[in-house]
Amino acid sequence: MVSQLIDSDERFLGILERLSAKSIDDYYNPYQMFEWPDSLPEDMWWMSPELTTTYGTEIAKRLSEQQLHALSKYESVNFYSLNVHGIRELLIEVVKRIHTAGFQTPSEFFHHFVGEENEHMWFFAEFCNRYGKKIYKQMPGGTVSLANSQAESLVVFLRILIFEELVDHFNSLMGADERLHETIRSINRLHHQDESRHIAFGRELVGVLYEDLKRTATPDELRDLDAYVRRYMTYSFETLYNPQVYRDAGIDNPQRARSELLSSAARADLEQRVFRKTRKFLEKTGIISHSQEAWR
Repeated sequence: MVSQLIDSDERFLGILERLSAKSIDDYYNPYQMFEWPDSLPEDMWWMSPELTTTYGTEIAKRLSEQQLHALSKYESVNFYSLNVHGIRELLIEVVKRIHTAGFQTPSEFFHHFVGEENEHMWFFAEFCNRYGKKIYKQMPGGTVSLANSQAESLVVFLRILIFEELVDHFNSLMGADERLHETIRSINRLHHQDESRHIAFGRELVGVLYEDLKRTATPDELRDLDAYVRRYMTYSFETLYNPQVYRDAGIDNPQRARSELLSSAARADLEQRVFRKTRKFLEKTGIISHSQEAWR
C-alpha cells in the first residue's frame, strides 16, 4: 500500500526526481574539499553562543569569557558527536529498506542519501577526533520503540526527520556566523546544503507513511504515536546537555549543572525555537495534536 500511495502521488514523484538531480548537481568530494588546520584557536567561539546550553542562564553569568569559549569548544564537539551517532543509526535503517517492498520508488534517492550521510559522518568524526580528541558517547534513552509493529518504518523516518531538523537549525545559523572559524562554518554550511534536501524528502515520506498507518491504526495507537514523538523530541534535544561536556569545560558538579540548565527558562525557549518548524509540520499532518497542555 505504501508503494501505491507513493506511485500515485505526482507531487512526491516530482520532488523525488528534483532532489535526486540536485544531489548529482551539488556533489562534492569532502575528502578533497576540507583543509584541516593543525589546531583551532582556543580564545574563540566554537559554536554560536546563542546556541550553547548555558546562554541566557545564571550559570553563564558565573563563567568568564575564557570559560565560555572552552564550554563552546566541548559543546561543539558534543554536537558533532551527536551527528556521528545519529547518522550511524539512520544509515542502518535506510540501508535495511533500500530496494525492499514499499520503498522501490524512493530507492534511487536512498542511494544519494546514504552516500551523502556517510560522508557527513566522516567529516563530523574527523572534526571531533582532530580538535576534541574524542567522540562523546551516545546518551541512553533513545531506543524505545512502539508496540505497533505496523508503525515501525514510520517511527524510523520520524526519528530521522526529527534528528535532521534539530541538526539543521544549528547548521543554518553556524554556517553563516562570522564569529566562528571558517573550518567550523564550512562544515555547517555544507551539511545544511545537503540536509535541506533530506528534510524535504523526509517530510514527504513521513506524510505518506502516516497516511498508510491511519488506515488500520486504532485511536489508542495513534495517541501512543503522538506521545512517542513528543518524548523522542525531548530526548533528542536533551542530548545537547551532556554532563561530560560540563566536566571537560571545568564546570563544578556537572550533573547538577545539567539539571539546573534543563529546568531553566532559557532551555524551554531554545527548544521552542529549534523545533518550531518541526512541530508545525507534525501538527499539520496530524501526527501530534495541537494541545499546548500536551507540550507542557
